[in-house]
Amino acid sequence: MKKSEIRKIVKESYGKIAETGCGCSCGCADMDNEQIAKSLGYSEHEIKIVPDANLGLGCGNPTGLGEITKGMVVLDLGSGAGFDCFLAAKKVGKTGKVIGVDMTEKMVRRAGENAKKYGFSNVEFRLGEIEELPVEDSSIDVIISNCVINLSPDKPKVFNEAYRVLRKGGKLLVSDIVLLKELSKMHKEDKKLIAGCVGGAMLKDRYLELVKNAGFTVTTLSEDKEISKRQYGGFPLESLRIAAYK
Repeated sequence: MKKSEIRKIVKESYGKIAETGCGCSCGCADMDNEQIAKSLGYSEHEIKIVPDANLGLGCGNPTGLGEITKGMVVLDLGSGAGFDCFLAAKKVGKTGKVIGVDMTEKMVRRAGENAKKYGFSNVEFRLGEIEELPVEDSSIDVIISNCVINLSPDKPKVFNEAYRVLRKGGKLLVSDIVLLKELSKMHKEDKKLIAGCVGGAMLKDRYLELVKNAGFTVTTLSEDKEISKRQYGGFPLESLRIAAYK
């Protein structure tokens, strides 16, 4: 399948999610957005900070993977309705800044509305692709990403871009879906699975190799294999949580 076709599938799917507020598409219909977030490691307090931004997406809590402190500049790859951005904004405070980048116009609009509604003046949302970030070189302290890079048809470019925009000593905190066994061609080309973070996922070892090839030093923080049964219909995958340092 062509990269442009994959991007179209993802963009259309997440445009619909932005409109409906329902993000679950792979077998977790028995859980609501709040229950999904709790299962991924978010506290009840975090969920209530901006409840409108929690769309039941994600495979972890990247803001909890490493230290984000006051005054930092944080970038979220695939920011959606802004859930992780707002949690990061609380940590960086008024002297810091959070930038969310998303390829879906409707998501960027919804995130902006949430920022205005809940009074977040230190968060900015930009329309753009994570393979070509609308962000200056060496301008970011911490990058976070939650179940988004698996959707990209050009993952090496994503990691190269992340390395470019990070300052020296900066870190990339990622929760993402990776495969434990190769999928069939039919599953890889299934539009629902592509949009649902399964069809475009990569084998774990290859994924880690790409991060290292971009120049990062990588530490695996945790691996959640049970998420396969909870949210992804038993496919051979896990949620991989890593910290990568420039």
